[in-house]
Amino acid sequence: MLEAAKRWARLLKRDVVALYLAARSPLTPWPARVAAACVAAYALSPIDLIPDFVPVLGYLDDLLIVPLGIWLVIRMIPAEQMAGFRAEAADITAKPRSMAGLAFIVVVWLAAIALAGWWVLTKRG
Repeated sequence: MLEAAKRWARLLKRDVVALYLAARSPLTPWPARVAAACVAAYALSPIDLIPDFVPVLGYLDDLLIVPLGIWLVIRMIPAEQMAGFRAEAADITAKPRSMAGLAFIVVVWLAAIALAGWWVLTKRG
């Protein structure tokens, strides 16, 4: 069962990337482009409709809203075109991740924390 959940999560991730690609493609019908952009932006955004710290309901968007949005947008895009976006998304998600990008994000967060700490300490004195 755990393996099935992991597979579902990988397919979901691939489909979010495919929707991002569909939203950027001029060949995608414009209503589908707008919907794909909204779903991909929501899925990739760190801001949730219901914050994850809310018990049970916090994961509702992750388990229901995002997959439902993906399903609806996929139905708006022609099947052949969606197959192409999925193939391209599979190639993108299979590529190794950049450790330099990770290091950059960590440095930015550490700098922001240090700056906030410095600001708090200077305001106290």
